[in-house]
Formats: sequence, structure tokens, C-alpha cells
Amino acid sequence: MLAIDGVNNPDILSINAASAALAISDIPWNGPIGAVRLGFLDNEILVNPTRKQLQHSDLNLIVSATKRNLVVMLEGNANNILMQDLLKAIKTGTKEAQHVVNSIEKLQKQYGKPKRELEAKPGVSEEVVEALQSLSEMRVKEVLQNFSLDKLQRDVALTEIRQDVLEKVKVNFPDLDPSLIGDAYNNLIVKKMFRDLIFKTDIRCDGRKLDELRKIECQVDLYKPLHGSAMFRRGQTQVFCTVTLDSSDSALKLDTLSMLTSGVKEKNFFLHYEFPPFATNEVGRVGPIGRREMGHGALAEKGLAPILPDDFPFTVRLTSEVLESNGSSSMASVCGGSLALMDAGVPVTTPAAGVAIGLVTKYNKDNKEIEDYRLLTDLLGIEDYMGDMDFKIAGTKKGITALQADIKIPGLPLKIVMESIQKATDAKTKILQIMNDTMAAPRSEKKGNWPVSEQMEVEPHKRAKLIGVGGVNMKKLFVETGVQVNYLEDNKFEIFAPSESAMEEAKEIITKLLNTEKAPELEFGGIYPATIVEIRDIGVMVKLYPEMPPALLHNSQLDQRKVAHPTALDLKVGQEIQVKYFGRDPVSGLMRLSRKVLQATPK
Repeated sequence: MLAIDGVNNPDILSINAASAALAISDIPWNGPIGAVRLGFLDNEILVNPTRKQLQHSDLNLIVSATKRNLVVMLEGNANNILMQDLLKAIKTGTKEAQHVVNSIEKLQKQYGKPKRELEAKPGVSEEVVEALQSLSEMRVKEVLQNFSLDKLQRDVALTEIRQDVLEKVKVNFPDLDPSLIGDAYNNLIVKKMFRDLIFKTDIRCDGRKLDELRKIECQVDLYKPLHGSAMFRRGQTQVFCTVTLDSSDSALKLDTLSMLTSGVKEKNFFLHYEFPPFATNEVGRVGPIGRREMGHGALAEKGLAPILPDDFPFTVRLTSEVLESNGSSSMASVCGGSLALMDAGVPVTTPAAGVAIGLVTKYNKDNKEIEDYRLLTDLLGIEDYMGDMDFKIAGTKKGITALQADIKIPGLPLKIVMESIQKATDAKTKILQIMNDTMAAPRSEKKGNWPVSEQMEVEPHKRAKLIGVGGVNMKKLFVETGVQVNYLEDNKFEIFAPSESAMEEAKEIITKLLNTEKAPELEFGGIYPATIVEIRDIGVMVKLYPEMPPALLHNSQLDQRKVAHPTALDLKVGQEIQVKYFGRDPVSGLMRLSRKVLQATPK
């Protein structure tokens, strides 16, 4: 970033600038591409809306496209936008992106460098391919058509075949690079067989039809101490979601760049996505959050944010931990997160769900056109790896809240994009029906551990009593009860308590603080009545006013005569005496009082 004006978002510029830089360089590629942002306000499509327009828009969609209206990337979130409005926006974005592409092409003709010639990748001979086919084709086909195998069993079976075949081929072709044989096996045997079987049978490797969902199971309220919890399992993808409610003071503070581009200073709803190594049966070190986890969490958060109410008094932290993964764990996080929010009693407007759509194509590299294709509903991990697209879509029964298209071929026709969204919408409806059987709406009765939030008004002259010197009263209140008091505006304060009982206890303390009489200001050299509250060997403890902590009046200051013990002067608890105030000790801060200075000097 070199500069930002706070009006136009820089991400679209960064895509187009990178596209232009690649175009005029000597690097060969299939571009240029153009990107635009689309908004939807008052039933109108906005092209590259400003920050202010985007704040009121029901859509925030980025469309990246190349020549011939081919879509390269889609990323966006929406406020329950209808499918037909989304399709209209994608068409508009693809058309507008052509202006960017044309401009970059003109720039390339004027200033572009000649593209460098690429050497063809070394491959294997037909003889090697035939050997691989004869040794593995039938065995691979048998594994891919064995619908009883799960993910790990299928992976193990394919790995065993691979190792066996490569060892046998190496014997016949000892001079050939082993990595070339491995690549040929992966691409020309396994991947080709996987895709061909889908085209021939319209049945996938787990036995499902093209538009069939995996088995779905849902559970809620698994752990009573948590505010909300849910388990969502779809095939071998399983996520555990938890909800924590906290005070508005715990809202996530955004960085300066995000604040300037979004106009939002903090978020009171955020989702943390965790993908530990054991989710894919691996052992690995869990380190800082990676780009993958960050991206998946952001997408799931976008999918759920529109269903939360704007006036919810708490900050909501939703955590999605992937326990097992076989494709589309981010969309499972949307489903599990929606259930967890409802289990916590968060008044969501409607449940949300998500699904991933895959694609396999017969792609003609010569004319760069798709000759045939199949769309796969509820994508498996192996289908994502072997296929050409991972199109994630989340939304409610009414509309769409988030989408992200990861496209692996050089552009997708609008026809396939439209069909994919329709397939996802149909699948989303089925998933919501299954989720509704477990929990269809937020729980009406609050859990016993639900936090409590109230607002109170404090008159300006009483604020100091409530807060205390340096906030000491608020700190003490938090330590004793766990209750937080946050200043809102004018005379308003928010009281956040972890439970109803803590709120009642805090109210008693606050009432007592506000009703406490202000300590009188003592004048240096002033004479005041003092009440004896305790007799000690070294003197008497006295109070000058009711709420004052007792102060020591030492034996040496009791009388002009030397006093060994206060009882020698017949002093008693409750007796009132006159004392003179000489300020506070500069070191200890204790009051300096004297009674003897008020007595006449004995003759």
C-alpha cells in the first residue's frame, strides 16, 4: 500500500495492477484478467461502490474474469440476497471486467515485452504410459468403484498400488527419472480414471449420485458449562462449534487499514476456525494460524454474520474446531455454527447452512473450450483434488450470505456458474431441513449460565463515586463478582455480569457506592470532634466522620502530660473528644491528629 483515500477499497486495484504488471512483463500466462466489485442497493447493481455505499449495500462481491466472459474467481458476502439478484450481479461484473481486460491489452501492445519461450516439460514415452496402464488401470478402477471404502482406506489402497507399479516400471526403465513416472501415474492413470468414471457412470467414488448429499448428523448442547455447542457431521467431515458470550468491551478491535476500508472500528461477532493435524489423520506441530485457516474462518464468518441481530448486547465468539475432514469443512462450520448460536439462545433471524459444489470437465486445450462437464454436489476431498472447481456457497432458506469460487481451469463460462449456484441452493434447502429436525429456532429459555447485560444512568456528580480513584472501585467490583462496568456515552454505563446472581451482587455494591456520602474535606489546623472506636496500648483509634477509616491518636498526642496508657485519662470507646488536624504524613499518608495542643499548658 502506498496510499489510501478511505473511499475506494484498494483490493480491486491490487488485482488489476498485478494483472497489468504480468501482462507487460515477459512472463507467459493466460491473462490478462480484470476485477470489479459489485454492490446491490435499492434493487440496483452498483459497480465499484464507495465505502459509504458498501456500508448500506446488501452485497459485497468481487468478480474476476478474463476474455470471452470467463469467470476466474468469485468472492463475496451478502445480506440474504436473492439468487436471481446474485446471478444478475455476476453477469454485470463479468461484463464490466471486460473493460479492464481490454485496457490492459492496449497497455500490453504499447509497452509489453515479448513473452519468453517456455521449454516443454519433460514427459514419459508412450511405452512407459502403456506399461503404467497395463499394471494399474484395472486395479485403480476397482478401488475407485469400491463404494464401501472410506477416505483413509481409499488413500491407502491407491498408495499401495502406486508403490507397487512404480517399482515394477523402474525395473524396466532404470534410466528414467522416478518423479516423471510418479507424475505420469498420478495424472494419466489415477486422475484420468477418476474423471472418466464420473462421465461414464454419473456415479462418484463413494457411490453417490452427482447431486446427492452425504449422510448428515447434528447434535446440540453437548457440554452444559458452555453457552452454546453443536456438532455437525457430513460424511467424514466433522466440526465441533462452541459459542462464548462476553461484554461489548471484548469486541474485536480492527487494524487501521481495515477501519479505513470498511468504516467499522470493531466487530462484536467473530469466528475462529481451527484445523488441527489430526483432522486428516496426521501428526504435526500446531503453530500460528495459517492463511488457509484464516481464509476458511473468514468465509464461514461472512456466511453467519447476516443472521445475527444488530442490537445484540453481547460480543459473540464462535469457535469451529475441525475434528475430521473430507472436504468442505468451512461450509460445515457454517452449519455447525448456526446450530451452536441457536443453542446459546442468540436470537438469529433464521438458520444458515453451506455446501460446496465441485466440477469435472473435458477441456479442449487447443481451442480452450469446455466440451463436457459434470457438477458435483457436496464435494469430497479427493473430488476437490482431482476436479476443476471448489465453489462454496452459504445462505439461509431465503437467500445467499457468502460465496467463494476456487476455479482451477482458465476460466468458467457463466452457464456453469449459474448452474452451480442453482445446485447449491437446492442442496442448501435440504441441509436446512435436516438441521431443523435437531433445532429449528433459538432456544426460548435462557441457560442458567447465560450472562446478563443491563444499562444504567449515573448522574455526572456521582460518576467519581462509582469509578473511584484510578478506577479502583471498578477493579474491585470485577475481582469480587466478575462483573464489568463499561462507559457508553453521556451518563450511560453498561453492566455485564456472567450470571444473574453476580448481577444482583454487583447492583448491591454499586447502590452502596452511589449512596455513600462524600468524605468531608478537612482543613489543615482545623479542630474537629472525634469519636473513640478502639483503645490500644499506644493510643486510641478515632473517627472524624462515619465513613472514615479509623485513625490513630498516639499516646504522645493525648495530653500535655506523659501518658503510658489511654485508660490513665479515663478514656472509653464511644467517648467524643476534640482533636486538631495537621494534614497527612507525606510518607505513610496517615492522618496527623493531636489532642494535647488544645489543652492549656500546665503551670
